[in-house]
Amino acid sequence: MKKLIFAFLTVGAILLLVLAVVPFFFKDKIFDMLDRELAASVNAQVYYDRNEVGLTVFQNFPYLIASMGDFGVKGNPPFQNDTLIQVGSLHVDVDVWSVLFEENPRLKGVHLEDGQLTIRVLEDGQANYLIAMEEDAVEQSAPAASSFQMGIDLIDVKNVDLIYDDRSLDYLMALSGIDLQGSGDLTLDVYDLQLKGTMDVVNVTYEGVEYLSDKFLTLDSKINVDLENMRFSAENALLKLNEFGFGIDGFLAMPEESIEMDMVFSGQNNDFKSILSLVPGIYSDSFSDLTSSGSMDFKGAVRGVYSETSFPGFDFALTVNDGMFQYPDLPRPVQHVNLDLKVANATGDLDRTSVDLSRFSLEFGNQPVVGHFQLKDLLRYEMDAGLKGNLDLAELTSIFPMEGLELKGKLFLDVKAAGRYDSIAGEIPQLAADFTFEEGYVKSDNYPAPIEGIHFRANAENTSGRMRDLLVNVSTFGFELEGESVSGRLMLEDLEAMRYDFSLRGAADLAKLASVFPLENTLLEGKVRAAIDAKGSYEAIEANRFAALETSGELQVLDFYYADETYPQGIRINEALGDFSPESIRLTKFDARFGESPLEATGALANYMGYLFGAAGQALKGNLDLYSSSFNVNEWMTASENTEEDSSSLQVVPLPTDVDFTMRVKADRIRYDNLSLTDASGALRLADGVLRLDGFTTRALGGSLAFDGTYDPRDLIHPSFAMELDIGGMGIQEAFQSFTTIKTFAPIAQHVAGTFATKFAFSGLLGQDMLPVLSSLDGNGQIAVSETAVNESPLIKGIANLTPLKDAAALRLKPLDIRVDINDGMLHVARFELQLWNYAANVQGSTGFDGRINYLVTVAIPADTFGPQVTGLVGGLVGTDLSGTTIPLAITLGGTYGRPEISLASSESLESYVSNAIKQQLSGGKATAEENIAAEFKAREDSLRQEVKEKAAVARDSVEQEASRLVEETKEKAANEVKNLLRGFTNRKKTTGEENPDPE
Repeated sequence: MKKLIFAFLTVGAILLLVLAVVPFFFKDKIFDMLDRELAASVNAQVYYDRNEVGLTVFQNFPYLIASMGDFGVKGNPPFQNDTLIQVGSLHVDVDVWSVLFEENPRLKGVHLEDGQLTIRVLEDGQANYLIAMEEDAVEQSAPAASSFQMGIDLIDVKNVDLIYDDRSLDYLMALSGIDLQGSGDLTLDVYDLQLKGTMDVVNVTYEGVEYLSDKFLTLDSKINVDLENMRFSAENALLKLNEFGFGIDGFLAMPEESIEMDMVFSGQNNDFKSILSLVPGIYSDSFSDLTSSGSMDFKGAVRGVYSETSFPGFDFALTVNDGMFQYPDLPRPVQHVNLDLKVANATGDLDRTSVDLSRFSLEFGNQPVVGHFQLKDLLRYEMDAGLKGNLDLAELTSIFPMEGLELKGKLFLDVKAAGRYDSIAGEIPQLAADFTFEEGYVKSDNYPAPIEGIHFRANAENTSGRMRDLLVNVSTFGFELEGESVSGRLMLEDLEAMRYDFSLRGAADLAKLASVFPLENTLLEGKVRAAIDAKGSYEAIEANRFAALETSGELQVLDFYYADETYPQGIRINEALGDFSPESIRLTKFDARFGESPLEATGALANYMGYLFGAAGQALKGNLDLYSSSFNVNEWMTASENTEEDSSSLQVVPLPTDVDFTMRVKADRIRYDNLSLTDASGALRLADGVLRLDGFTTRALGGSLAFDGTYDPRDLIHPSFAMELDIGGMGIQEAFQSFTTIKTFAPIAQHVAGTFATKFAFSGLLGQDMLPVLSSLDGNGQIAVSETAVNESPLIKGIANLTPLKDAAALRLKPLDIRVDINDGMLHVARFELQLWNYAANVQGSTGFDGRINYLVTVAIPADTFGPQVTGLVGGLVGTDLSGTTIPLAITLGGTYGRPEISLASSESLESYVSNAIKQQLSGGKATAEENIAAEFKAREDSLRQEVKEKAAVARDSVEQEASRLVEETKEKAANEVKNLLRGFTNRKKTTGEENPDPE
């Protein structure tokens, strides 16, 4: 018996030991198999760290638990900047016996926690989720078909976000905090998938219309999945949106490109309170304490085919009977709510959709509101609508919670409309509408004084159903705040001619208004006074009869100040005064400070009426004179989001094509980047989307600077510029520190002391940071360099080390006149003569935008400088008297300026070079030697030019791709905003807990 027990314990110990070491023995096998499968089947970048992966068999025996930390999938072009999947942690249950005895393990369960799934579809239909290798690619990369199987008994997802951004459909959906539990045998072609979970619906937008936002969704359903026929069926699937529950029965199938559907919707255990939960302002923290009563019923159906040419038929009905709700601690309810709404389309043609709100009524306390609305279809827009009610705002505050806000006032409205709308035929529904608001009063706890005397009286009527017979008359409107009042009137008639008569009088204190209606993270102050009268018609604007527009008045702004998170430096307007006429708006005074920069201005805008109303061919014209004693441009440069880069940068700015505007600028001092400009003046003209700079002059870097130029951003992918410079007496050192082009094309300037002058014209492309794309530059000009000193230059040191001029680490240069050309990002210096250490020399060559140099320097050095060794080299030929004989040393400079490659033009040693040079002079072969050197230099020059040209093309392509990416990013603004919302939802969910998420 003891032996049996001992044998049993021994076997058990061995088994436990095996189970403990199995993960370590088979870990690499699993990884290698996984990598093979990914490489063979996935066209994307899958990232994970093997060291972040854990394996254990004891946690859930007989399954092996594989866990991974942070990992994900990033797309390939054009989705290289997108992360398709990012996962915080993943646990996979693997059958141990399949690991031990089968070639591939089988997955039995998946547990995923924290992460985000971003699905993106471009306008051309490319989708970032299509990462499976095409069959041909799989066959070429994998010699044998994959046998990897995944049978999943359990799917457990916690706190995952989903963004679906489909630009081909103009559809955006964002879900946050998804918690799902599901089960099903995914190895089968037909199986039942049981799903249960919750999530926040952050946003659902289709074709610019937001259908859902800030809702909480609960689901519990069993879905029959038929993968062979791509058919998904549900029977009594239960969904709850906030507190509004409904069931779904039917199917959705995608056999080919179209989508077939047959689904029936029905309300589930709903009452009036459940429909209230869909109203954002009502579904708040206090919703559970809301008292309500009344019945509600909901039903609907969708049947048909959705494709590019068809839309399924549908019908929905919502009924509310005698609804009531009352907030806790408030004395009055909203009661007697009745609603009967039907939306139907039996044909599948969206233009045949009808809307029938046959019954709508409610009472705010004892104040009734009654209405109805019927729309026959979306073809003729035949409608019959009405709304009538009396509201006392003071009583509304006893119904709806309005903390910190006191409201008063009486509103009466009576609207009736019947007929059809047809803009082409000039028809609108017959209309009779009256709106009156009296004794209005608003008081906020943020400000002690109320806005009072709020009033308006308006009516609209049309008895014929023709557009030209419509009359809208706002006979009076206005308000008063601490003794300052605003009042006015507006009349609009004839929708075809658009005749208007408008008047506005009064003054407003912006700081007081901002106190009553606070603006988040914004500081606003100042007073605005206006006296404006306008009378005319859009018909006259279209006909360019601006003299028929009776517009006059004056607008004054005093002590205005504005600052927010985007412009923390603030804008202050001490005083601005403008007057109006039909022809123009004149700015007669403008005294302001932009950040730390004072600014004065006067000017005028002409043709503003045609521009504002969008009349065809009407451009806004104007002029402005600006003066600043000191303007700091750096304050207004766009902050960079990358802290590793410069703290600020510019961005390419598109310019309007329908503005013809001239601005004359004068500034005593301008600070731009690290430049300080003084006595600046010139003119800018914006026309046809191009900005032109004319006659700009200033003093900078110790000299004078004059320039003309253009900035053309009409093609945002290829913005371009052109510039003509006239520089006089500017410091070489200062210019090197300030200009990128000098640092790139003339790096020797960092070791040169002196001044230069130039007349230079160049053009090229701009990057998205508004800096020149050096590889695209073309230009030419003449550079005059004054007497200069060159110190500690690696080129000069290299030449000195190669020649007998060992003590010549520094030298002085006499005035030079140099011809320079730039082509395809390569600067070419024409041959010019100079004195190097008092020896005649000439220089020619080029510098590429990539920093590579190729120069030929020829220096005529007296033979006796080389010393007695020269006699030995040429003994028997020239004797010992070498006076008057010079050796033309030809030196090539290659590599880069910082790491130059300096050598004689031939491959000879210095001694051989000197000997051969003297012999060639004596034999008359000097010209031939120089021709050979010139030919070799030209060959190197041509080779470098071709390399730089090819490199320039690649660089320009890179800039274009970056520009395309940035332009594309502007289209992703909505998606990025949704991502920010997702972060808010996720943080909120974590702080409020999993069991009772905040209903907001």
